[in-house]
Order: sequence, then C-alpha cells, then structure tokens
Amino acid sequence: MKKYLLVFSCLISFQSFCQDDLMDMLDKEKGTQPQYTTATFKATRLINGQTIETVSKKHLNFWISHRFGAVNSGFIDNFFGLDEARIRLGLEYGLSDNLTVGLGRSSQEKTYDYYVKYKAIRQSNSVPVTVTGYLSGAANTMATGYTLPSGSTLKFDDNLERQTYCAQILIARKFSDKLSLQIMPTVIHFNKTEVEDMKNDMLALGFGGRYKLSKRVTLNAEYYLTDHGNSSVSDKYHNSLAIGFDIETGGHVFQLHFTNSRGMVERHFIAQTLGEWGKGDIFYGFNIARTFSFDGKSKKDKH
Repeated sequence: MKKYLLVFSCLISFQSFCQDDLMDMLDKEKGTQPQYTTATFKATRLINGQTIETVSKKHLNFWISHRFGAVNSGFIDNFFGLDEARIRLGLEYGLSDNLTVGLGRSSQEKTYDYYVKYKAIRQSNSVPVTVTGYLSGAANTMATGYTLPSGSTLKFDDNLERQTYCAQILIARKFSDKLSLQIMPTVIHFNKTEVEDMKNDMLALGFGGRYKLSKRVTLNAEYYLTDHGNSSVSDKYHNSLAIGFDIETGGHVFQLHFTNSRGMVERHFIAQTLGEWGKGDIFYGFNIARTFSFDGKSKKDKH
C-alpha cells in the first residue's frame, strides 16, 4: 500500500512539475507574440479626414455626412445656417482587415470620390505606431464654365481635367485608452487648377487626435496646415480646423462637429477652405456611420 502511495505521490509531483514547466513555456511564448493595439479611433474618419482605421473584412460602412451653412449667417435669414446643407453619401468595404475601398458622392461641385486604404504597420508592444496609406481620386461633374465660391470660373476641355488626386500617409499612436494622436502628410494634385498661376501640386500636413471622455464619447479635433502657394487666389483660402464629438451606439457612430470647411472631399477641405474661425465662418455638421456585416461565419459564431 505504501508503495502505491509513493508512486501516486511521485506521479502528482511529476504532473505538477510538467504543468508549471508548460505554463512557463507558454508565458515565454506569449511574451514573444506581438500584442496589437486596437480601437485607436472609433471610426475610419476623424471629422473631415481619414484615420488609420480600416473596415473589417466583409464589412460595409455606409456614411451620411451633412454640412450646414455658416453660424454667422443670421437667425431670421438662415436660422444660423440650418436652412441650407451640403451632403455626402459614401460606402466603404473591407476586402481584408487591412485593405479598404470606398466611394462617395458629394453635392459640392457634384463630386464623385473613390479611394483605397491599406494598413501597412500596426502598433504593438514592439512597434510604436500604426501606419496606413491612403490614395483617393475625385471627379468634378459640374457643367463647364461654372463659378467657384472663390469667384473663379472653371472651364474643362475634357473629362481628365476634372480629376483631382490625393495621397496621404496616416501615422497614429494610441498613447493610452483615452488619448490617440495622428499626423497626416498630404499631397494633392489638380489636373486643372482654377487659375493659371496656381501650381498643380499642393502640399499639406494634417494633425489630429481624440480624447476619450466616457465609454462611448470622445472629443476629436483635426487641423490641416496647407501650402496654398502664391497664386492670385491663394489669399482667399485658409487652413482647415474642425472640432467635434464621436458618440458610439452599437453599430452606429455619430460624429457632431464645428468646422470652417464645408467640403467633405480632400480637394475641398484641405485645398479650398474659404471660412475663417475668427470671422464666425463656422459650419455645424455631422457624420453618421452604419456598419453592415456580410461575414456569414461571424454571424454563426454569435449564435
């Protein structure tokens, strides 16, 4: 009997030793695995511009965006800008967790935009930032010879002249559960500029961030410092500044904000912002994003 108890005791000791040794191996293995940062921002858009976030594979985002008139337009005449609005409708789809394609249509200059985003680098316990590449195009479909808000008249000889392109590198870091910051080096190319002495290429540097106020609410801000050049219309344009809130409710994200830019496409809010905060040229606006899943496997997993 004592012999059996001794054997049993040895087996238990051996099992305990193996279990401890296995746990140590798993801990070491876990330590070598990258721990990726998630939810740097609540949505793929910060306010007007993009964030480093991409849409999950086989998921579709439907965007509805509004920009009302200027707050300083008066109560009687324009109800502080709420009597008028510009709208953009957009769709973006996740081809993979890191690759997103999108398209949209804006009422400003009847513009169609299309884009692709690729998350090349993800922040982790060994990588300090997330890096996403963004390429977009925009087609102006206004009748040739129309007058821009700046006062310039724009005429097109062919459809290629209607195109504008934008390239951005989005670099962000989530410093804590509450604070995330992002910078956005940007190049915009106009196939045709509004005046002859304007350069076709425009450089800008964007700054943005969010601060988490509660589980579902964040304070957001973004600013684009743009080199408008030395053309005859450069002094009419200003840097874009926007401040707002994100409110997350299940599959929806509501974004409420104030900005001096009425445009919702890069060529408009980065290159052609006419409003000045100091003069009260501030536009109230909102974005609503609704996410739809086409991943049948994930739906089955939930049941």
